[in-house]
Amino acid sequence: MKEDSINVLGGTLKACSTAPVTGFYRNGCCDTGPMDRGLHTVCALMTDEFLAMSKYLGNDLSTPRPEYGFAGLKAGDQWCLCAARFYQAHEEGAAPKVRLAATHKRTLDIVPLEILRLYAAD
Repeated sequence: MKEDSINVLGGTLKACSTAPVTGFYRNGCCDTGPMDRGLHTVCALMTDEFLAMSKYLGNDLSTPRPEYGFAGLKAGDQWCLCAARFYQAHEEGAAPKVRLAATHKRTLDIVPLEILRLYAAD
């Protein structure tokens, strides 16, 4: 069951990406709910720097995994990131840009709005 689809700005949560299809529920939105323990709520625009950091930390988002129907991400793709991983990337100086209108309000449980605004792409 999804939680209210509200973004960090208080409006209706916008779609993040359908090509590639993202989101915990694979509905193109950074919706969340009780089953989403990773809080995949930040709609981020992938960069080579972030993808390299994520791979180094053990979450390889760039290598295709056809057995899961995953083509791999590249710079410019939009993807629902875990809020804690985004915050970690911010701390490491490798945070990607964020689409605030497509970032779920639950992100604010981990990342302050002031930090998200530093990376706003919209």
